[in-house]
Amino acid sequence: MKTVQKALAFVGLLSLCTLFIFALQDAPTDENFETKLINDYNVYALQVPDDLNFAGELVPLENPDILERMDRELLVNTYWQSNGLLMFKRAKKYFPIIEPILEKNNIPDDFKYLAVIESGLTNAVSPAGARGVWQIMKATGRENGLEVNDNVDERYHLEKATEVACKYLLKSKEQLGSWTLAAAAYNAGNAGVSRRLREQGVSDYYDLLLGEETGRYLFRIIALKEILSNPAKYGFNFREKDLYSNVPTYKVEVDTAVTDFTSFAEKFGINYKILKLHNPWLREPHLNNKSKKLYQIDIPKDGYYQ
Repeated sequence: MKTVQKALAFVGLLSLCTLFIFALQDAPTDENFETKLINDYNVYALQVPDDLNFAGELVPLENPDILERMDRELLVNTYWQSNGLLMFKRAKKYFPIIEPILEKNNIPDDFKYLAVIESGLTNAVSPAGARGVWQIMKATGRENGLEVNDNVDERYHLEKATEVACKYLLKSKEQLGSWTLAAAAYNAGNAGVSRRLREQGVSDYYDLLLGEETGRYLFRIIALKEILSNPAKYGFNFREKDLYSNVPTYKVEVDTAVTDFTSFAEKFGINYKILKLHNPWLREPHLNNKSKKLYQIDIPKDGYYQ
């Protein structure tokens, strides 16, 4: 009887193993994937590349403090996988808009990663009142020519906000002397960085003792640059079709008030939600425009929201 029970148990175990093997063989696949997506998860210590730089300015990794701080940001951002994948997806959508504006203004391309850590490439709102992808404060926006009020807030206009960010960064670079310090000043302000450099008798970001946020700021930018530039190296697997794409639009000029954006949107075959998705700077369901200012409203081309 025991022999029979053992035989049955062995047969059962063999059947279970066979089913498990078949289950693995039938795991979801895609014609563009060579490796099946099955429980492939491991945690590794990371090797910090020895040639990391920001805007061509090398990170002094021979300094053990700098090495530890860089390692921390690479680890945190590599193993925050869901956020990492979202950054890859959004970068495909928004970098093509940001990159040519940076180039036109002679701003190093690396500053697009500053926008990533500022807002996650979303129209974020900070507790301090900063808005949009570039997290621009109200006063800074107005000083640099943006319209900022309850009806229209151009801090949410990606192209115009990127232009303002460029102006600020150029001024910071001129005042502080390096792109690294200009990046830090985007977080802590030109006056704040200048004061700390003076108080501590140093001239370099990496020699400054700073608070938690600004102290991590540049390392986070460099970590995102390294990871987004080398997805496979850091374990991120995706196909081109997994990334987000920009919906093509055309511009409609408006130099009068618009009393109802719902009706306005319907004239172009879209609804109010779609209009706002492409024009987040329009903050209310109407446009006051008492000054008869000329606005350009983005309308998606036919067929993209059918």
